[in-house]
Amino acid sequence: MKLGFLGAGNMGSAMMRGIAASELCKNGAITKILAFDTDSEKLSRLAEAGVEPCESAQALADTADFLVLAVKPQVLGGVLDALTLRREQVIVSICAGISAAFIRSHTIPDARIILCMPNTPLMLGLGATALAKCDGITDDEFALAMQMFATCGIAEEIPESKMREIIAVNSSSPAFLYLYAKGFLDYARSEGLEDGAALRLFAQAMIGSAKMMTDSGYSIDELIKMVSSPGGTTLAGLDKLYAGSLTDTVDACCNACTQRAYELAGAERNK
Repeated sequence: MKLGFLGAGNMGSAMMRGIAASELCKNGAITKILAFDTDSEKLSRLAEAGVEPCESAQALADTADFLVLAVKPQVLGGVLDALTLRREQVIVSICAGISAAFIRSHTIPDARIILCMPNTPLMLGLGATALAKCDGITDDEFALAMQMFATCGIAEEIPESKMREIIAVNSSSPAFLYLYAKGFLDYARSEGLEDGAALRLFAQAMIGSAKMMTDSGYSIDELIKMVSSPGGTTLAGLDKLYAGSLTDTVDACCNACTQRAYELAGAERNK
């Protein structure tokens, strides 16, 4: 299978490097990785990973069996309008908020599409990607797409109808977590703690807490209780977070994120 990337930004480039070094290329499941980007320097940097540049978007589309759409959602319609695609191709979109219906309206009515929503930790091989299987995609084709993203972290299947709602959960959430972390690190600095030590300790606390959520078998409420001794320091801090309606603020944040995803796609949100 020839895998093509339309766009070689941070996310697309990270995927190409991860896949190129994976078993999918070593065992022949993917025979070639190709890419096109208007920035030729990006393509030059990918050559060391074995990615072959294409001279145009159409040349890429003519060659690729799986075509990954890795451009900004705002420009995708115009990019697709200029292309001629083939019915047998699998289109893999990582464009936030973009639906299969939108892609078909700018390509062919029965285009075969897999919708994907990765996140930036994919650049370190620690990504979390949600994938939706749309009409016309075979089980084998979807399994291969899942494996592609699993080379750069984890991959989970979700319903096509929830691809915009998942953005706040896995794709935009790193930015929200970074802002939350900034509050702790700003506090550490204000108390005269060394920046590097505070960063490493807080980051490890987040890593460890994440593993507790996935691997300990305890619920979130149980994990909070495990840290919260009666009359202790943690409860004193939690009281302030509850008073500030932290979970309500997170809900508002996620809803705003989802609403914007619908706006980018020119779609109505039914809620």
